[in-house]
Amino acid sequence: MVERFLKQTHFTSVEDYNKNLEFIIPENFNFAYDVVDAWAEEQPDKLALLWTNDQGKERRFTFGEMKELTDKAAAYFLSIGIRKGDMVMIILKRHYEFWLTMMGLSKIGAIAIPATHMLTTHDIVYRNNRAGVKAIICVGEAYVLKQVAGSKAESPTLETLVSIGPIVPEGFHDWHKEWDLAPKFQRPEHVNTNDDTLLIYFSSGTSGEPKMAAHDHLYALGHLSTGVFWHNLSEDSLHLTVADTGWGKAVWGKLYGQWFAGAAVFVFDHEKFSADTMLQQMAKYHVTSFCAPPTIYRFMIREDLSKYDLSALRYCCTAGEALNPAVFDHFKELTGITIFEGFGQTETTMTLGTMPWMTPKPGSMGMPNAQYDIDLLRADGTSCEDGEKGEIVVRATPDHKPVGLFKGYYRDEEKTKSVWHDGVYHTGDMAWRDEDGYYWFEGRIDDVIKSSGYRIGPFEVESALMTHPAVVECAITGVPDDIRGMVVKATVVLGKEWKDKGDDNLKKELQNHVKRETAPYKYPRIIEFVDELPKTISGKIRRVEIREKDNRNKQEPKASV
Repeated sequence: MVERFLKQTHFTSVEDYNKNLEFIIPENFNFAYDVVDAWAEEQPDKLALLWTNDQGKERRFTFGEMKELTDKAAAYFLSIGIRKGDMVMIILKRHYEFWLTMMGLSKIGAIAIPATHMLTTHDIVYRNNRAGVKAIICVGEAYVLKQVAGSKAESPTLETLVSIGPIVPEGFHDWHKEWDLAPKFQRPEHVNTNDDTLLIYFSSGTSGEPKMAAHDHLYALGHLSTGVFWHNLSEDSLHLTVADTGWGKAVWGKLYGQWFAGAAVFVFDHEKFSADTMLQQMAKYHVTSFCAPPTIYRFMIREDLSKYDLSALRYCCTAGEALNPAVFDHFKELTGITIFEGFGQTETTMTLGTMPWMTPKPGSMGMPNAQYDIDLLRADGTSCEDGEKGEIVVRATPDHKPVGLFKGYYRDEEKTKSVWHDGVYHTGDMAWRDEDGYYWFEGRIDDVIKSSGYRIGPFEVESALMTHPAVVECAITGVPDDIRGMVVKATVVLGKEWKDKGDDNLKKELQNHVKRETAPYKYPRIIEFVDELPKTISGKIRRVEIREKDNRNKQEPKASV
């Protein structure tokens, strides 16, 4: 399959990859037809999706079945009035109907807007009206149905509501009852061009209202390198990425790149994450490849991994936030497996990563993915030297953009121009590059702390703290200070065995630990212990929320004593 889309399919070195990666771009590329249906024609009995849930249910879908069922989904959508170019919000959690919906919408040229099940009515109304949503397809659960139904009165463009059950209230179409009644699907003569919009993601954002990152049909093609190279997948792989389908990491790790490789996607549909349960599933089904955000690895290494048969596991990756070296080292010590890190955004596919032909450096994001022209820029727009901190940027123009880069923010030309101008897309993320060409994450531009003339990246302090056995998670932020301008604050989640030791003595111990692990001026002068960190729906730590809370507390008048 890969040879249809790449001029060279195997690489042995960074130099080989950078020099010879070249896409073969079909006219009017459509992932559902050109990849899923193509596998169905070549190997109809090949496993495409293995779905399980926390109630013990299991379903296996071959590529032949995927073609048949996604044709059926496309016919059903047409029968209820969804057409080419229509905006369709998808709130399906990890239910297998997500994959049928994504491919069904692709087959008729409708635009998918994946969303999380945690949205409120207010959130859904905002998205409906910003994007002009015509239909919502959702899980039949009381909370979600209430929020979706409540949004209709304030959403003029919203016409069609679909529930996959088990609850199907009045006013909702019943997916499983109705879709057998749809007429046989006939592929439309013309579905899309490469420039047509395939899907839109409302970026979770660490600050401000969500933005609508619009992707064309070549976005799916851009993920070929994500699955085939970064995840190192092959036709015999069973790959698990831990991600809810409401955010971009799902199509990074549970759809496009994996099916280019011909790998089977493993889905564990669960309500509440448990490292123990996840590891049991990986052992039971012999998962060969695994990808998860650093948070998941932090919880996994606190389990007794010798209890689980992970002998089938061959390859592990991480993205979403920078991986602390302490977690990298501990996981390798326990499993013998190296974690390969990657970096990208809702607006991109993987832009930086550690590929199989590279030796990972613990804590490094890796090197630029050859499909992107990456640079580090100073504030004045000039390129940084090795060892110098700068903003990660992608050199691109709307007429000559890399395969996988977004089209822009839908219906927001001003916001698009604010981050993409003069031939450069600005990621807003800071990093530095070492002499070997590896990039090292520093944090969002807004997260950098300026204290007593020093510029302190939160990640370097977090990495130091994470080497202490008491710390499960932490977030570093700056707190305004009259003398130093800002001081470093650590908000810390302790391990369960340390919960009752969260006192001033432990705070002092953690401060001294940071002083030993990194430059002493970076140590947190303020430490707060919490049960959990505020996060976006995609699992990223919302340092802005911590800062806003601290600023409110600072401004509130103190009670007189």
